[in-house]
Amino acid sequence: MSDISPLVETQEKFINAIPVRGMAAETVALDKALGRTLYSDFNAPEDSPPYHRAIVEGFLVNTAETRGAAEETPISFKIVGKVAPGDIECPDFNAGEAIELQTGSILPDGQVSIVRMWEAKREGNNFSISRPFPPRFFIEDQGCDIKKGDTIISAGTILTPQHIGTIASLGLGEVSVARQPRVTVFASGDEVTPYTAPFKPGMIRDCNSPMLEAAVCAAGGLPTLGGIMGDNFETFVGAVRNTLEQADMIVISGGTAVGGRDFISDLIKEVGELLVDGVPMRSGRPLIMGIANGKLIVAVAGHPPEALRGFQLFGAPAIAKLMGQAVELPEDQAQQPPQ
Repeated sequence: MSDISPLVETQEKFINAIPVRGMAAETVALDKALGRTLYSDFNAPEDSPPYHRAIVEGFLVNTAETRGAAEETPISFKIVGKVAPGDIECPDFNAGEAIELQTGSILPDGQVSIVRMWEAKREGNNFSISRPFPPRFFIEDQGCDIKKGDTIISAGTILTPQHIGTIASLGLGEVSVARQPRVTVFASGDEVTPYTAPFKPGMIRDCNSPMLEAAVCAAGGLPTLGGIMGDNFETFVGAVRNTLEQADMIVISGGTAVGGRDFISDLIKEVGELLVDGVPMRSGRPLIMGIANGKLIVAVAGHPPEALRGFQLFGAPAIAKLMGQAVELPEDQAQQPPQ
């Protein structure tokens, strides 16, 4: 027997039918990219840091000239120039000479080292040291953090503030991300009424639509409310067909069975292909999934806690895969297989 639960098996069947990165790429300004999904690998357009630079304040000296320095035999240098952050080059200097610098200053190649301020005994434009210094001491070399061409953010990554900072540090003001799926949310049932409407006995307030709208938004989709559909089959089919022309995904709550008919299952068969017709677990019957014209249809229960659970189990992973994210199926521990 398989160790995979019926729920996970059904999730995998549905998710495997969804194309990876089904959404096209779009370019957005960096200040609008937070939380968006990177469409393709982001490769560094340049080295970082883009030049050799000082990471402390001090004096630049030739490394070889520091050898032999000790308390008993200090070595002296003359300060012949300065380099500050923003300068485009570091002045040349000769034997016995040094360049005064600040943190962030541009530095040259070669066997040079930085003598930190507190390790130099300064008198006017001269200072002495009493120990040797290793090559490139306290120098960040060009490309030590990121090499040009390196993949630094992988496709499918949800962009965080740290990612935004990294992209900005490389001089880019926009980035290619996956388009957010357009998801239309329907509620169904003759007894369902808008949640803000005056209440009448026998009616049920539609709390599923705003709840699922929020869940779609949290999952990265762009939700639209399709309204409350009654139990008229042909009317509902027409509404779904029209919606499929614009939406990338449809979510329906309730209406699984009406008058003894498998209402939603038949609806999906009418407009496309039925992929999942219930899940063999408690409260699993209302979970129905299909695909029509390459667009997904996810039907969940009418009972609000089950509606949200169903969306989290099937709808949210579907949105993630459409945008190219790595999908981790959230098996619901609250749902147990039937005994």
